[in-house]
Amino acid sequence: MKWDKYTIDTTTEAEDFISMMLSENGIEGIEIEDNVPLTKEETGEMFIDFPPELPPDEGKSKVSFYLEAGEDHTETLKAVRIGLEQLRSMVEIGSGDITSSQTEDIDWINNWKQFFQSFYIDDILIKPTWEPLKEEDKNKFLIEIDPGISFGTGKHETTQLCIRQIRKYLKEGERVLDVGCGSGILSIAALKLGAGSVVGTDVDGDCITSTHENMTVNHLAENSGEFYVGNLIDDKAFQEKIGTGYDLVVANILADIIIPMAPALYQCTKEQGVLITSGIIDFKENEVKEALEQAGFEILEVNHQGEWVNVTARKNQR
Repeated sequence: MKWDKYTIDTTTEAEDFISMMLSENGIEGIEIEDNVPLTKEETGEMFIDFPPELPPDEGKSKVSFYLEAGEDHTETLKAVRIGLEQLRSMVEIGSGDITSSQTEDIDWINNWKQFFQSFYIDDILIKPTWEPLKEEDKNKFLIEIDPGISFGTGKHETTQLCIRQIRKYLKEGERVLDVGCGSGILSIAALKLGAGSVVGTDVDGDCITSTHENMTVNHLAENSGEFYVGNLIDDKAFQEKIGTGYDLVVANILADIIIPMAPALYQCTKEQGVLITSGIIDFKENEVKEALEQAGFEILEVNHQGEWVNVTARKNQR
């Protein structure tokens, strides 16, 4: 099988945003090329004597994705171009030019697995499903994940921020809503940390499939989680389906989605319930806080990791 490869010329500042935008448009197999220096942690995970020497980082990046050759990709590419223009208002994306080429069949869905290895978030071990569990790890707090083609290995700063906040605010037996569930890692973390039940949503059906599979891998009861495809921002029928009264709501999505979704998140959260948000780049922090406060939330705390931000808030009675 042949594939059409589309490459976006962009900046290292924008590559995470573009990757998430592509994922939200149902695009699978995203590849990033840049010269950002490896961190000490990343170098240590490569299991080689000498790390590769990269050219100087000039802030340039190429984000590529693959679509099956021979199909009409007009609408998909239109959605990508619209997404790029929307991102221009929040981050420097460079030229945003898209070039295309054709490539022979490659296992790009699975090739990335060589770079995803076990790691810790504090004392929580996140392990890919295909990696054997070491004898010394058998009694550890364990979450097993196969993200498949969905967003969410757990290594991203925003996911780590959310897991730490879930651990801090979740009480035993509480109802949790996971908005933008991706691979299901936050839903699984919540259940393993004591949630009574979880409802998850995502706009991508592949994410729901991935979440169900990861629930099974983690030996969680099928009736402990319900997961649905839909958009909470303005779909009234979907909002009614998801319901209200959640003790804890988690939304690890882009700031530009959290902001218009704030009123819906307020409705979903029970009085005195807690909302945990992330996916927020640092220069969008104040906009998110303002939107949450206007919706009726009280900001409890703000946390930073790298250039990413978590905003945690409580629903107060208006």
